[in-house]
Amino acid sequence: MSAELVVLYEDNHCLAVAKPAGWLTMGDATGDPTLLNNARHYLRQKFAKPGAVFLGVVHRLDRPVSGVVLFARTSKAAARLSAQFRAGTIEKVYWAVVAGRHVPREGELRHSLVKDAARNRAVVADAETGRDSRLHFHRKGRHGAWVWLEVRPLTGRSHQIRAQLSAAGWPILGDRKYGSREPFVPGAIALHARALTFTHPVRREPVTVVCPLPETWRRFAVLGMEPFFAGG
Repeated sequence: MSAELVVLYEDNHCLAVAKPAGWLTMGDATGDPTLLNNARHYLRQKFAKPGAVFLGVVHRLDRPVSGVVLFARTSKAAARLSAQFRAGTIEKVYWAVVAGRHVPREGELRHSLVKDAARNRAVVADAETGRDSRLHFHRKGRHGAWVWLEVRPLTGRSHQIRAQLSAAGWPILGDRKYGSREPFVPGAIALHARALTFTHPVRREPVTVVCPLPETWRRFAVLGMEPFFAGG
């Protein structure tokens, strides 16, 4: 698998790129290609660096999810950005297409989640054993049983959006792990990290990075997404 790197934001301290669905953010036991190595190759080529290139991973996206991923280009930036993610001060906006005919215009979901390591998924548990997980959602479009949601996670749990939307009865299209019965693109689910707002690690000013929708989402154009693809 190979893909041309799509750079969304770049300076001497940060690099934000578009992650294709199906790509790993960083390496795992599979040994499959990673966004991290692709980004390092980009920097090595651009600046003609013969040796190792530092690039700090400060957050990840699940493999079947597309969207913006932020890397740090210095150790100082990595430490400061990682601290923002831990503190929950970074604003994350996701777009999802779910199956559901009774989705409110907007609201908040709150569940207690635990990680089932054996099955690599999050499950709803009682408040004593689970971690409090909250997200806000806003309905942006609807067509038949398809619903386009904008989701803003208020906590940062593993698989949180996927698990919470499924628990509400609105599984993300293509997400068989969380109950979807409708196919999407192989290796992908209809969840896209649309935007990320962080405080610049050096300039201390807010930076918002927006990622256009991937071409695989054009099947959902009937929901009103046409202006949000690259070049739209």
